[in-house]
Amino acid sequence: MLVAWRYRKRENSLIQSFDPRAWIIFFVCFLISVLSFWDVRFLLPFWAIAFFSLIASRVTWLEVRRTVLFIVGFVIFFAFLTFLTGRGGMEVYTEEHTLREFAANFSILGWTPTLKITVERIFFAASQLTRISSIALMTILIPYSLNPALYGITFKRLGLSDKFAYAMDLTMRFIPTFGRDFQLTMDAQRARGYELEKLQGGLIGQVRKLGPIVVPVVIHAIMGSEDIIDAMDLRAFGVAPRTWFDVLTYQKRDRILIALGVSILIVSLVLASLGYGKFWTPEFLLPALGA
Repeated sequence: MLVAWRYRKRENSLIQSFDPRAWIIFFVCFLISVLSFWDVRFLLPFWAIAFFSLIASRVTWLEVRRTVLFIVGFVIFFAFLTFLTGRGGMEVYTEEHTLREFAANFSILGWTPTLKITVERIFFAASQLTRISSIALMTILIPYSLNPALYGITFKRLGLSDKFAYAMDLTMRFIPTFGRDFQLTMDAQRARGYELEKLQGGLIGQVRKLGPIVVPVVIHAIMGSEDIIDAMDLRAFGVAPRTWFDVLTYQKRDRILIALGVSILIVSLVLASLGYGKFWTPEFLLPALGA
């Protein structure tokens, strides 16, 4: 049986008061706008909008704790990795102004490990952190604030075909369903005496020993997808346009949200086309470094 994210109706939730189509349109406009800039000064307002949306959604910390901690750790790790190596940033800036340089007192095959702390690396990491966290905060709201029963009709009323709308519905439900199956399989194997905590050996050995869990979950996912395909074929899905039980109607607040998202997108694209929002470093730091 397919399951969904832990959605629940929340009182005084600003996000849930909107039509899901309006929120999806606003999210797409927000996403494209954020990806148009590398200047941290332009990205901070988007981060503020994302943080305000998260607070206004009334989603509790306990509900999104694991997701937020994973995303924060992921973003900080890659931002720090970029800061250490400088890779990725050289596609945005062409030269670096060094603040400090630390060289190791040993060498490896003639190469001496060196860490360069530059103005460009610091602000590129800050821009990367702000950019990705803004997108992540807005993305978190989708599974926790949109009613799973409205996934299909939402994408259908956005102008997509029945097949694509239903595919998006199944995709949104796949991850929590897969997680549920994995947990059930793990509990079943533990009840049979399989002790996951005592897995030993190298990386390859541990992966091989996880077979009693991974294999049943994958097979069950394949069989579940076959059951869904058979059920859809028996109902002649795709032969003719299908009807939807739920009805969505735009309200005034939905049109305001859509207009706001489109306005942000247009302004962002215009500013980006005029050369604004490119990678930025404080000019007052460069003279001090002899730039």
